[in-house]
Amino acid sequence: QKSARTVGDVLGKFHPHGDSACYEAMVLMAQPFSYRYPLVDGQGNWGAPDDPKSFAAMRYTESRLSKISEILLNELGQGTVDYQPNFDGTLAEPQYLPARLPHILLNGTTGIAVGMATDIPPHNINEIADAAVMLLDNPKARLDDVLEIVQGPDFPTEAEIISPKSEIRKIYEQGRGGHTVF
Repeated sequence: QKSARTVGDVLGKFHPHGDSACYEAMVLMAQPFSYRYPLVDGQGNWGAPDDPKSFAAMRYTESRLSKISEILLNELGQGTVDYQPNFDGTLAEPQYLPARLPHILLNGTTGIAVGMATDIPPHNINEIADAAVMLLDNPKARLDDVLEIVQGPDFPTEAEIISPKSEIRKIYEQGRGGHTVF
């Protein structure tokens, strides 16, 4: 369906705070160079790696949930989370979006709030799934056990990480640091 319809539904039903910001968020979720695993399957001009803001207006593009979104959210209607009233009390919305895998590790995130910055890089879905199973089977697993499976970040641009393994381990251990990509 037209992206304008989706944006209108989101604004009218769940988040009445500006169509431009809503559409730009959807554009990011459709860009395979921005998201390691795009959550939106888009048709039309959704921007380019060298000019991500060059996307077409929402009246021209079409969108739907990507296959990965459907898989991540397929337990939503199965009583996995509690629901709450939306902003005007006319609909119920989930308090949380249950996901089969920790989405924040799949696509990563960047942001600043209350003076603190965060930058979590994206990771390989197979490595995260295997690590999650390993941690469910062995909750006392050590970081080194996890790093046997999770090799490090995995960017949508297929950038090669040239930081030494010891630096990558230090980032996972301390929760801060940086890596060099080529």
